[in-house]
Amino acid sequence: MTLRDKKSEALFQFAQYDAAAAEKSGYSNYSYWRSTLSVFLHNRAAVALLIVLALLLLFTFVQPYLPGQYDANVINNHPETGRQLSNLPPSLTTVKVTVPEGTLLYGAPYDEDWYYVTNVMDSIDRRQNMTITEYGEEFCHIEFEEISGWVLTEYLRLPEDPQNVPYEAMSNYKVDVYMEPVDVTNDGNSLYVSADSVRAVEGEEGMVETVGEADLRILPSTHAFWFGTNNIGQDLWSRVWSGTRTSLFIGFAVALTEALVGIFMGVIWGYVRKLDRLMTEIYNVLDNIPTTIVLILIAYILHPSVPTLIFAMCLTGWLGMSRFVRNQIVIIRDRDYNLASRCLGSSTARIAVKNILPFMISFIVTVMAQQIPAYIASEAFLSYIGLGISDTTLGKILFNSQSAMVTPGWGWEFWCPVMLSAFISVVLFLIGQNLGDAADPRTHM
Repeated sequence: MTLRDKKSEALFQFAQYDAAAAEKSGYSNYSYWRSTLSVFLHNRAAVALLIVLALLLLFTFVQPYLPGQYDANVINNHPETGRQLSNLPPSLTTVKVTVPEGTLLYGAPYDEDWYYVTNVMDSIDRRQNMTITEYGEEFCHIEFEEISGWVLTEYLRLPEDPQNVPYEAMSNYKVDVYMEPVDVTNDGNSLYVSADSVRAVEGEEGMVETVGEADLRILPSTHAFWFGTNNIGQDLWSRVWSGTRTSLFIGFAVALTEALVGIFMGVIWGYVRKLDRLMTEIYNVLDNIPTTIVLILIAYILHPSVPTLIFAMCLTGWLGMSRFVRNQIVIIRDRDYNLASRCLGSSTARIAVKNILPFMISFIVTVMAQQIPAYIASEAFLSYIGLGISDTTLGKILFNSQSAMVTPGWGWEFWCPVMLSAFISVVLFLIGQNLGDAADPRTHM
């Protein structure tokens, strides 16, 4: 052996071939969905919002079974008088109105601790010299047999010049007269006051006056109305959560259906080249039909219900999704890695799911999250034109509370569902944006 051979043997050594090690080194444990989840979980703000949304959804289902809850569709009446508890303001304990000393009330003992009172005297016949002394937009001040009070303006036959007062009202029917002050009536609901806070008025049977500042309330035992009541006495708290449950179900159902149909049709549209022209023409025709017209026609032809509403929204809603999927497939279907997969025998379905779909998940998730509030708005529009469903929804609540928005003291009827709707919309948008970013393969590096 020469010196050169010895040097070569010392310097070079052939590696041993290990088939198992070779197979292991060529294997990648990368998972798109696991990587997407990992990226999303690293965003603490997004995770917190997702937890909040999940808890909110859970609460909509458990709320009816909590103690002290009212049925969302039941009209609540006063336990003693039977009158509707209409337009009650939000209260965490019980409805309460504070009145000054000397307030005149009609009342009778309820028990040893409470006095049943109202500032609405028995209806009177206005033919008997009831004189209007002051005109108001809502109430007119009157005098009747040395009793002064207020009568709702809508029940008075006013002269052409209402400023021309006083004058006698000669109508032949009875009206309620509200004693001073007007605001203790709580819109006509009978109230209760502590027996120690009132005293009888001498010479006036059934009339009492407050001793010092007094709190008038519905009843201490009455359950709280967290969001108040609407104009017919329904608990707004229960209606808002019931409406949220129904609206979110409609929104998620429509969003999921449109995504599945849109992706399926978009894949066929983009991969089957022979169908491209036909599908494009169908898209151009259907996309030019106003969605509003479709919603109105379907809701008018079919009986308004949750399935009908979902069907009407999904009928043409998938077009935008399918168009996007088709465009993405056309762009990336002939790229080298897809051609290589096809040459290796991969099926079209596998190529679509493994190679193409990950590039579209980001857009799909974002669009789905943004569309859910839009579906709630569409349902509200149908309610506005009289084609809405009978179920309680956020859209229906918002529609019914329009008048409360411009009525002084009733604003909570409008703003409670509006604020909850806005909160849900913002949370869904932020979660959708973060999920979309996490689903982008470029963030998995």
